Amino acid sequence: MVLDQLQSALHRDWRAGLPTLRGRRVVLRAVRRSDAPALFAALATEEVARFISTPPDSAAGFEAFILWSDRQRAAGAAICYAVTLDGSDTPVGIFQVRQITNGFETAEWGFALASACWGTGVFQESAELVLEFAFEVLGAQRIEARATTVNGRGQGALLKLGATHEGILRCALRRGDRTFDQALYAILEAEWRANRGRIPASSSTHVH
Repeated sequence: MVLDQLQSALHRDWRAGLPTLRGRRVVLRAVRRSDAPALFAALATEEVARFISTPPDSAAGFEAFILWSDRQRAAGAAICYAVTLDGSDTPVGIFQVRQITNGFETAEWGFALASACWGTGVFQESAELVLEFAFEVLGAQRIEARATTVNGRGQGALLKLGATHEGILRCALRRGDRTFDQALYAILEAEWRANRGRIPASSSTHVH
């Protein structure tokens, strides 16, 4: 699908409902209340949750999060995609993008993926789809991300996407009685466009 067709399709008022983004192996769709048990099982494990903000501690908590995400989307303040694998509708992760400045000129994204999908290319493909949506449709000029300084896998994934390390946020994340420094990364829209041809292509975007 050429770029102007993609933009036309995606501008069909995403606030009313997110379009589905399809890659070669992944399908990204809006989160649903029925996803709560699967997301709790996939993302509330210690292995996944240890380096991110504390996730909900129950399926009911994830359902409340999904309802909150729906309200944020309807208000035009944030989006949340569920990551599914082609041929299965069970979510294995989520991607969020929220505006920092009005109109998403500066935005922040966050993500969590079931550990069974680590190292499989699912993150890379999903992230590229979300970045395309954020820059082409939401109109983002700058997208920020945080990763704890002890999370080498997360930082490596951001660098592979073309993000630039901009500094350290000291004691920025608290987990129980521990605090963690976070590394701040950012991707600029102009840099993303310039680097697209140099990032290994892993997805082909189709919108429904």
